Amino acid sequence: MKDDEAFVLDDPERLKALAHPMRRLMLRHLNVHGPATSTTLGELLGAKTGTTSYHLRQLEKYGFIEEIPERSTGRERWWRRADVPRDIRLPTPDQLAPEDRPVLAEFHRIGMDEDRELFERFPAAYRRDPDWAKGSRGMGRMTKEEFARFYEEYIALLLRYSHRAEDAPPDARPLYIRLFALPADEDFA
Repeated sequence: MKDDEAFVLDDPERLKALAHPMRRLMLRHLNVHGPATSTTLGELLGAKTGTTSYHLRQLEKYGFIEEIPERSTGRERWWRRADVPRDIRLPTPDQLAPEDRPVLAEFHRIGMDEDRELFERFPAAYRRDPDWAKGSRGMGRMTKEEFARFYEEYIALLLRYSHRAEDAPPDARPLYIRLFALPADEDFA
């Protein structure tokens, strides 16, 4: 699979591996700060090494991280993010068996908790350095098909695909659209 191709995370077990708050924090740290050991991650997250080791093994089992053999010695194992596609997408509920849908709901719940935390941090990040903290709020009217294309190109095409109320096709709906970004390298500082 090419890095620029979308990868749908429709394997319930792989999705479940990512639907855990500590694992998501560990992946975030590895993404932002690079390789780390179980001990390092445990200290940062306030968790015991055995706990972080367990969660690292789960992430490794499902291909999200990998050990760095040349840096690992004895009991000290170094971990890094595996070479996975950058465009990982979630399945729609109908792409999962009914018994697996609660995992998707939990994944979304945890993601929304993370987003709320980032959203709450946004004003302070913006005050510190508005060149690195950007926000955009918009409302657009578009068809379902146009929204799918908009999702792919997001903010660059907001104005192109948004209709004024008086010009909107009959099946267009108003959408709340949010974008906020802030430095990820301030995590675990």
